[in-house]
Amino acid sequence: MNFFDTHAHFSRLGGEYSLESQISRAEEMGVTRIVAVGGSCELNKAAGDAATAYPGMIRVALGFDRDEAEALGKPSDLCDALDRLRLAVSQLPKRGVQVAAIGEIGLDYFYSAETAEQQGALFRAQLELANELRLPVVIHSRDADVDTLEALKDHAQTWSGDPERIGVLHCFTRDAAFAADLVDLGYHISFSGIVTFLNADPLREVARTIPADRLLIETDSPYLAPA
Repeated sequence: MNFFDTHAHFSRLGGEYSLESQISRAEEMGVTRIVAVGGSCELNKAAGDAATAYPGMIRVALGFDRDEAEALGKPSDLCDALDRLRLAVSQLPKRGVQVAAIGEIGLDYFYSAETAEQQGALFRAQLELANELRLPVVIHSRDADVDTLEALKDHAQTWSGDPERIGVLHCFTRDAAFAADLVDLGYHISFSGIVTFLNADPLREVARTIPADRLLIETDSPYLAPA
């Protein structure tokens, strides 16, 4: 059996977390495709570099995640960030890199509720960019179900790309109702190693409800190693 890791991060770490070591272990376990996911300038560059080194195996998702919201709070800074994403999406294919998605993007009120307004502005701006570029989105959402779902409903209504490729809610840990709402809108659901944790029986029950054609897996490497 071959596996597609739909969400991994490659940063400038050495030793067992070096790019070469991670790819070697992935290949040993039958992983044949990986989406290297950005989220900041550093992670976006690392994703592009990884895909340049392994173009047949790695594709990239580029974006600015919720941690960047405060720094990109000024309209001028946000516009500059979006322009950088547009440029990267246009330039990376010239290096043989396939840009698969905009991401990861989204909302996190567990760690950063105080920047909710800035997060929302950054999130929606990148949803609009994804629609413009007709690229799927990779979504992070923690303790922000209502606002996430509202934004993704709006995105689904304006989405002009392939209806089967609107996006994915990554590292899903919420309930079956939230998952069903996302599936109804056309989104995929991805589960990380958390689904194997000893206390994850409720999450495993949710995973069983996801239609096979909407179910994805990920490592979120180098985080969330499975039990």
